[in-house]
Amino acid sequence: MVIFVLSHFSQLQFTAISTSIYLLKDSSLLELISHTPVWVFIVFFTLLTLGLVQTKERTVKVKTVFILPVTMIVFSFVSVYSVFSLALLSFILWLLGLITASVIGLKLGFPKLVSFSIQDHKLTIPGSKIPLIFMMAIFFTKYFVGFAFARDLPLVNELNFLIVISLSYGVFSGVFLSRSLVMFKVSKT
Repeated sequence: MVIFVLSHFSQLQFTAISTSIYLLKDSSLLELISHTPVWVFIVFFTLLTLGLVQTKERTVKVKTVFILPVTMIVFSFVSVYSVFSLALLSFILWLLGLITASVIGLKLGFPKLVSFSIQDHKLTIPGSKIPLIFMMAIFFTKYFVGFAFARDLPLVNELNFLIVISLSYGVFSGVFLSRSLVMFKVSKT
């Protein structure tokens, strides 16, 4: 399965680039933005703000480290479901991406330098741009998918599209989950 994805990824990447060029030729960026619902901007700025907060060192209660990953997992799963409905392959790929990224993240042990205060029962987490990058990745992937379906681009009917989008959402969520599991693990040692 992974070999299939890798062998077809360059084809989908080319298609995505072609779609982007199509977007620039067919309509202006201003037109695209003007047709975007207001709630999308609210979600964008909320995620941007949450991501920027993550770039600074902060102290948090242990039980709060799972709020962001659970939110991102739900957001990415709903994104897969809203596009591919109950397609078993999309769910399996999403889950595969989630588990793979979680396992790799746990093995790598990111974020590093997390410390736990026994007296306060709080974690001190160093700032990182990783959550911001992955929040934006989930957001812009969802935005692109919405655009592709709204424009009824041929790309949306390709198996490669389902594979890459489902895996991507799973991987993005797996990164958040692994970060929280690493932080939780620090609190238990």
